[in-house]
Amino acid sequence: MLKSILNPFRRSYNSEELNLFGFLQKVRLFERLSYEEMALFVPYLYLRQYKNEEAVFFRGDPSHALYIIKSGEIALNIDVKDKFEELSRIYPGDAFGDNTVIESATRIFTSVVVSDNAELYVIPQVNLLQIMNDNTVIRAKVMTSFAEIYNAYSANLVKSYRNHFGFFDLSLAYKRR
Repeated sequence: MLKSILNPFRRSYNSEELNLFGFLQKVRLFERLSYEEMALFVPYLYLRQYKNEEAVFFRGDPSHALYIIKSGEIALNIDVKDKFEELSRIYPGDAFGDNTVIESATRIFTSVVVSDNAELYVIPQVNLLQIMNDNTVIRAKVMTSFAEIYNAYSANLVKSYRNHFGFFDLSLAYKRR
């Protein structure tokens, strides 16, 4: 039986990088990526601090970055007239603003910190798209995960409609421009 031969040219990673890769593998958009593929994103992971009730972005803002929660909680809200209605809360390991993989997209909800503090990794869209454009394998993996995420959103929307039939017009969700 042949034993694995140590490849002296293969990059090794320090414990900090390995911990970061373990964290990123739990993020849906990155779950299919190898360590070598994730390493391409590391120079563009900017850790930002946010405080309670601080908005990360507002509905209608350009989708210029992907956010990954390292610590804290974020509420995803829609604005109805002059009030916000909470759609969901997300927690460490969750990503949001994932429509940044679509060029020229805008935010469809407002995100607000609802814990005392939050630490978020921010990946600028320009860097994310550059990596995906330069590496078709990474692009295919990320876009497959993105499609699965949006398929789950659609399934949840239809399930909610079935459970609350008649309270909103589902055809509006599939309206063409």
